[in-house]
Amino acid sequence: MTAPVTKKQTLWMWLGVIAFTLLCIALKGQWDWLAKYPESLILPVAGLLNVIMDWTVDNLGWFFLGISWLLEWPVRAARYVLNGLPWVVNVFLFTTVAYAASGWRLALFTLCSTLYMVVFGYWEESMNTLSLVAISVPLAILTGFAFGVWGFYSKPAERLIMPSLDLLQTVPAFAYLLPILMLFGFGTVVGLIASVLYSFPPMVRNTIVGLRGVSAEVVESGLMSGATPGQLFWQVRVPSARKQILLGVNQATMASLSMVIIASIIGGTEDIGWEVLSTIRKAQFGESLLAGMVIALMAMVIDRITAGMALRTNLYDPVNPGTFERYRLWIIAAAGSLLLFALAQVFSVLGDWPRELIVNPAKAMNDGLTYLIVNFRDQIEGIKKLAFFFVMLPAKIGLQGAVSPFTWGFELATIHKVVYSIGTVLIALWILWRGNTTFAVMVLLFALFFYFGLTQMPWPAVLLIYTVIGWQIGGRALATGTALGLAFLVVTGNWAEAMLSVYLCGIAAIISFVLGTSIGIWAAHNDRVSAFVRPINDTLQTMPLFVILIPFVMVFKIGEFTGLLAIIAYAFVPAIRYAEHGLRNLPATVVEAARMMGATKWQMLWQVKLPLALPVMMLGLNQTIMYAIAMLVIAALVGTKGLEQNVYIGLSDGDFGVGMVAGLGMAIIAIIADRMTQAWSKKRQAALGLAS
Repeated sequence: MTAPVTKKQTLWMWLGVIAFTLLCIALKGQWDWLAKYPESLILPVAGLLNVIMDWTVDNLGWFFLGISWLLEWPVRAARYVLNGLPWVVNVFLFTTVAYAASGWRLALFTLCSTLYMVVFGYWEESMNTLSLVAISVPLAILTGFAFGVWGFYSKPAERLIMPSLDLLQTVPAFAYLLPILMLFGFGTVVGLIASVLYSFPPMVRNTIVGLRGVSAEVVESGLMSGATPGQLFWQVRVPSARKQILLGVNQATMASLSMVIIASIIGGTEDIGWEVLSTIRKAQFGESLLAGMVIALMAMVIDRITAGMALRTNLYDPVNPGTFERYRLWIIAAAGSLLLFALAQVFSVLGDWPRELIVNPAKAMNDGLTYLIVNFRDQIEGIKKLAFFFVMLPAKIGLQGAVSPFTWGFELATIHKVVYSIGTVLIALWILWRGNTTFAVMVLLFALFFYFGLTQMPWPAVLLIYTVIGWQIGGRALATGTALGLAFLVVTGNWAEAMLSVYLCGIAAIISFVLGTSIGIWAAHNDRVSAFVRPINDTLQTMPLFVILIPFVMVFKIGEFTGLLAIIAYAFVPAIRYAEHGLRNLPATVVEAARMMGATKWQMLWQVKLPLALPVMMLGLNQTIMYAIAMLVIAALVGTKGLEQNVYIGLSDGDFGVGMVAGLGMAIIAIIADRMTQAWSKKRQAALGLAS
């Protein structure tokens, strides 16, 4: 058995890594390959993927077009039914379902949400979108359930399925829109297939977790009752795992809705996604926000309904209800629908909302934004310049490249370099003296990256640094995966673009995590703040990504700073949720013990609560990074130049290879970040004795 690495050995190892990094920096002017991987050694992966795709289209295109034709019929049928019924009947049915799932509060919210779609003139588009969701969600659920069951019963299958799910959830949607378009043709079905591919992975994961979570006693009881394998599965395992499986249904539904706008790019026809997209292309802020709110409200309603159904599976009513009581809501739904359908034939307003009664505050919203831009232009430019010249530019090209009389007001002289170097070393030594080797190394690495710039660092040094970090956090497996993943970026010629993506995403993730965690801590200690923040979180997480981008574009124009703000606006929400969840679910005995020992409010927070909640909060960092990478592709539309731009170029030019290689590169970055944060969280939980 290998002896554990001591702190002293770790320190010497990191000093060797830093020395190697400095040597690479010193030699990169003489050895060009240290700065840029030789073009002659780049592997033609993109070309190979294009050849494979061309062969598939030529030889199997008929098969995929047949599937496309087959799937078009249920979408048309769902659209016919939803648009054929009067709006008042649909509103009544949706409200009744919401009441059955979670009571009168959700019913009222559903009523207001659906009336918003009617009154603001988006009813037909909303029903067209819902028809797509109504088909894609069942397909995603059935597909996810089947793969989940397969993974549950077969370990080799699980080892194959889980990495595939990681790729499907981390490869940007734009990257696989092109192959879907090439195989299935243009139209609504393309959006349907894209939605299914994006939304079935959560169902797989929850199915496996749910079936694994069934206690051995329950299974043993079923076996002792003489259940056959089929009965044991359908009558014992599935009912016991129902709550977790329904949570998978919830997440699959939300993921499907999040694809509505993306699907509209390659096949939307008069749905709400196309409405959002068309108004965004015209830079109509008010119109795009109003249409985007429809998707946000739809997502929140479906989320609450499916979550409510999942929670109700644990409720047990000891009273045996009669026939009427058992089917009361079904009877009310049927009778109410028939009555409202009859009334809609008499009163036309109940069947088709008059155009003259449509409310449209878009002009006032546009005027308000224009007033803000015109009257606060100097302040807006000041914020933009401050952030760009003092944060973004140094992180990108380093202090030695960024500091100049034009940017910082002075030239970077020798004295400044000496003070920076000595100050960094002294801070690291002080931290090391206090016994924190890891933090001391982090200070030295940060100083190196900030001085030389992430995009200017030699690729062998960066690859080594992240590989060693992976080894320290997760052992040999994580180190090997990290090295292979980063090597793929190098040998495919995407290293420079990858570093641009990491630079922008890294800054956004740090700011989002700090901001979101601060709000989450506040919300955990104040119920009013929590109640105020929750609907804002829901709206930001369900609002289409394009819509989030529009106000920043109109205020700050095209550029990296605009992309940064859009990423932050989308990515800081998970940090809020996880920080609040972690702090509100601490072991009560530990908190009470600290209170009895006389801990002050601040001591309780910094020395008890935050250390205990840190593993959960690190999962919030994990999700913050995932959300930042998801938004990064959308930010390519406003001028960012990393891998996300290559993904978009691949889609625009019809170059499957370029888009897919760049998409795989972004997936690699996301998976490495995911594995590292999860491994760190598990280690921390084990150290605190919280591991299950």
